[in-house]
Amino acid sequence: MARYNGPKVKKARALGEAIFGYNKYFERKKYPPGQHGAAKRRKQRSDYAIQLTEKQKAKYTYGVLERQFRRMYDMAARKSGVTGEILFQLLESRLDNVVYRLGIAKSRDAARQIVGHKHIAVNGVVTNIPSYLLKAGDVVSVRGKSLNHPAIEASIADNAKDAGKYSWLAWNNDKKQGIYLNNPTRDLIPEKINERLIVELYNK
Repeated sequence: MARYNGPKVKKARALGEAIFGYNKYFERKKYPPGQHGAAKRRKQRSDYAIQLTEKQKAKYTYGVLERQFRRMYDMAARKSGVTGEILFQLLESRLDNVVYRLGIAKSRDAARQIVGHKHIAVNGVVTNIPSYLLKAGDVVSVRGKSLNHPAIEASIADNAKDAGKYSWLAWNNDKKQGIYLNNPTRDLIPEKINERLIVELYNK
């Protein structure tokens, strides 16, 4: 299961955004890494550099590597509608992302591991493919044998107060299952990424 395993705070500082979630070390040093730190004056960035940064932010936020991200962009470009919005809808519909959004896992990395270890079922069928794309009405549940998994129990308990936070998802705490209701519109997705710049980059 390919994913980024490098230094996360350093990458977040380079991109200027807490792309892996809240981190106290990032909050202390929100400037780019390097021996000169915040004191170094940096040249104005080119349009290409700005566009590339937005793509990198999207990739690392959702835990998608380059080839996979390109495939998703091509898939979005073939659909009718606004390409940038469709791209984010595809990213949001990934099984690992939905497991994270539902509160079954505390991070997307943890969600990928939970899915990969066969703790999750989609419509009653155990699914261990993190990149599996959900459709409206699909039911995501914790597998019966995994209901007492310590990490899953702890995450669900911690996120109980945030149940219903995302309008395109529904969570039933008694059954430990959620429903992917529909594809969210871009304004509902909280990630601070400019998808228009990503489209511009790929259209060069």
